[in-house]
Amino acid sequence: MTVRAPYRSLHGISAVTALLAIGLVGCSDVTDAVDSAKDGAKKVARQRSVFSLDTGDCYNPSGKAEGTAYTVEIVPCDEAHEGQVVGEFAIDEGKQYPGDDGVSAVADTRCPVEAQKYAPDTWALPKGAELFYYTPTAESWATGDRSVSCTYTAEKGALNGTLDTAKSLKPEQLTYLKGSNAVYEALWANQSEKDTVEADLPGYKAQAKAVAAALHAHVEGLKGIDGAEVGALRSTLAKAAGDWDKAAGAADAETFYVAYDPAFTGIDPNKSVAARKELNLATTVPADEAEVWAG
Repeated sequence: MTVRAPYRSLHGISAVTALLAIGLVGCSDVTDAVDSAKDGAKKVARQRSVFSLDTGDCYNPSGKAEGTAYTVEIVPCDEAHEGQVVGEFAIDEGKQYPGDDGVSAVADTRCPVEAQKYAPDTWALPKGAELFYYTPTAESWATGDRSVSCTYTAEKGALNGTLDTAKSLKPEQLTYLKGSNAVYEALWANQSEKDTVEADLPGYKAQAKAVAAALHAHVEGLKGIDGAEVGALRSTLAKAAGDWDKAAGAADAETFYVAYDPAFTGIDPNKSVAARKELNLATTVPADEAEVWAG
């Protein structure tokens, strides 16, 4: 009942507002009032519970973009919209609610993976598109809700068109993106919470091991893709993988630093631009990534 009530209330309030608008205008303004009422009615008809969101749905939040939500306005993707659902999954954390932080931690880990299945090339995302998610609350968890909806949302302005690009990509493009995405996911997902290697050498070594493994897999995948630039990138990444291996096996912080510098430089996204161009993929490094390697 708690979940359904806001949906019914929103529906009723909008309908009453439309009727009042028509009743208060003069005859000369009836056409405008009717058009306005039709627009309002269409918006009401598009209201859906957040629990019914499906991958691919384009929507506008009903109210604030962040915080507790009950309904959204589903719109055709060729209309301007604020968000699109790009992935879904169910949380399997037992019977007890894992807490807001616990739910967010799961979503932080899983949503990037799910989103990349739908929109594999993060470089091709519209400027300002940020990854958000709808998660269960303590109240909805008690009713059996375990679903997480991963969405790209416009930080400012609106999105236009669908973000579903996976279906249009060629096998070699998908192979490249799968390997590349895995490398950077390994880098950021395993980042130590400590600011220095001295404070957490085991943590930094674990990160290096994960990145090295992802790089070796990526290099192996690139062997099946033709192209001079792809071949050059494969050689660059193979060397970087070796440097990450050295960092993973470092006996002390000083040895780690010696290996880490060329390892990190070796996966600078700018080094992949030529290969991406050869594969007809987006070639503009996202601003947040460019900033990291620029420093």
